[in-house]
Amino acid sequence: MKYQHIFFDLDHTLWDFEANAKATLQDLYALHQLSDKGIDSFNHFFERYSYHNERLWDRYTKGFIKQDELRWKRMWLALLDFKIADEPLSRQMAVDFLERLPFKNAVFPYTNEILIYLTQKGYQLHLITNGFEAVQHKKLYNAGLQGYFKKVITSEVSNSLKPNKEIFLFAMEQAGAVAENSIMIGDNLDADIQGAVNVGMDSIFVNHLGIEPHIQATYAVSHLQQLENIL
Repeated sequence: MKYQHIFFDLDHTLWDFEANAKATLQDLYALHQLSDKGIDSFNHFFERYSYHNERLWDRYTKGFIKQDELRWKRMWLALLDFKIADEPLSRQMAVDFLERLPFKNAVFPYTNEILIYLTQKGYQLHLITNGFEAVQHKKLYNAGLQGYFKKVITSEVSNSLKPNKEIFLFAMEQAGAVAENSIMIGDNLDADIQGAVNVGMDSIFVNHLGIEPHIQATYAVSHLQQLENIL
């Protein structure tokens, strides 16, 4: 086999972050009685949260803000869109969100099947994720995915973020891998695919959303089952 080590991204690639985040925010919407505070549509609130979350994650991955700011300001800004300027509520929602999110277990179709397939073929599977250390391990455990991966490399452990070379080099060192016998699989062109390019590693773009890629991966798939045609 050309590849011995497969490095996966977790959120939005295997673990369905959008579905799990939405379910968690529905819990918070009820818990904090947001409808009584003037937010009469959960879907509208979720749309505003998603808008701010995406932009804050972009700033976080580029090193402009820290974890804590990302965690509570996505709540703060979403609430502000409904004229609710309540910092204590925003901070409490941030805590509640991270406590509840890892217990949601929605994964993309064919996630378990492809991980079993790749394991049976003799690949060593690992994760490289910009997610938070404790949260990511809880997600894996509650989704029943923890047993598939030899190494789980987070930005906290590596002290770096995708697409920086350092996190990929750290991951390969931990796994006993080199770029030539490794491949990165992820949904984020700027983090996963560009990061692989930065260290000379092949990559597979998991294009769940059917977007037009602005960075060229070695391969591209629209469904996880299609990985069987490559690996």
